[in-house]
Amino acid sequence: MASSQRVLVYGGKGALGSTIVNYFKNKNWWVASIDLFPNEDAHANIVLNITESWLEQEKQVTANVEDALKGEKLDALLCVAGGWAGGNAANKDFVKNADLMWKQSVWSSALAAELSAKHLKDGGLLTLPGAQPCLEGTAGMMGYGMAKAAVHQLTKSLGAEKSGMPENSCAVAILPVTLDTPMNRKWMKNADFSTWTPLEFVAETFFKWASNENRPASGSLIQLITKDGQTELVKA
Repeated sequence: MASSQRVLVYGGKGALGSTIVNYFKNKNWWVASIDLFPNEDAHANIVLNITESWLEQEKQVTANVEDALKGEKLDALLCVAGGWAGGNAANKDFVKNADLMWKQSVWSSALAAELSAKHLKDGGLLTLPGAQPCLEGTAGMMGYGMAKAAVHQLTKSLGAEKSGMPENSCAVAILPVTLDTPMNRKWMKNADFSTWTPLEFVAETFFKWASNENRPASGSLIQLITKDGQTELVKA
C-alpha cells in the first residue's frame, strides 16, 4: 500500500538526518532525502553538487523535488543540514569558516523555506536547524553563530503574516546545545554525555509535530535542554 504521508529530510544522510529518515520510514511514511550523498533507506534521493553556487543548487533542487513528488504535497519538510566550525575574528580561517557555515546552514534553510512554500500541504510542518548557544554571542565560533542567528531570524519571519507559507502551516527551529552524534563523541570524549540530546528524541519530537501533536506556534525557537539524560523543550 502506498504511503499517504510524505516527508522530505534536508540533510538526510547525516547522523540526525539518517535517524529521522529511518524513524519516519518505520512509521510507514514516504521519505525523501536531500544531501551530498544518497541515503539508501529513503524512498527518493536528491543528491547535491558541492561545487554549485546557491542559485545553481536552487535550480537543481527545485527541479529534482518536483520530479520526486510527482504532484503530491508534503506533510513535513525537516531541515537538519549543517555543520560546525570555530574561530574568532583573529583566526586566519575566520572568513573561510564563516563562508562554510553560511553554505551549510543558511543556503539549506533558505531552500527548505522555498520548497515548503511550494510543496507543503496546508497545515504542514517545516523545521529548521538553529542552535541554543547562538542566542548569545559566540566569540569562539563567530561564523557558526552568524549563520545560526540568520536561521533563527528566518524562522521568525516564516511564522509571521504574509510569509508566503501555506495556510495554517508551522515553521519551527530547534535549538540544541549538543546533539549526541558519533562525531561529537569522537571529538569530545571527556564531555558529560548526560547533557547531550539523543537523536531519537529529536526524531520522535519531529514525528509528533508532523502529526500535529503538541506542535509549537509557528515562528518559535525551541531549545532542547538535556540534563541527566532527560530532554525538555523550552521556548526561547
